[in-house]
Amino acid sequence: QVQFVESGGGLVQPGGSLRLSCEASGSDFSRSSMAWYRQYPAKGRDFVARITSGGATDYAPSVGGRFTISRDNDKNTVILQMNRLKPEDTAVYYCNRFPPRDSYWGQGTQVTVSS
Repeated sequence: QVQFVESGGGLVQPGGSLRLSCEASGSDFSRSSMAWYRQYPAKGRDFVARITSGGATDYAPSVGGRFTISRDNDKNTVILQMNRLKPEDTAVYYCNRFPPRDSYWGQGTQVTVSS
């Protein structure tokens, strides 16, 4: 059974950094494209960044140059390094495959950027 568990969120001041981690269980992780998404209150989830099985990456324009996605296939983990955070980055962050599968959404991790 595929499951994703996100961690690493918290409260940070504008300009600060956070490192989110997603631990994946189940098969096919190393062969799957993975992505991070975020959800604002009362809105749907938006794409943030993705990484293919081969390590190619792409980002939403709003986070490019500030966020970095990476993966460790030995540990079944996907990382999102977030730098120069802005108040508009405040959201619940989720990982999932790309494209996402509805049954794989986890609890997410809250990121709050505020002074």
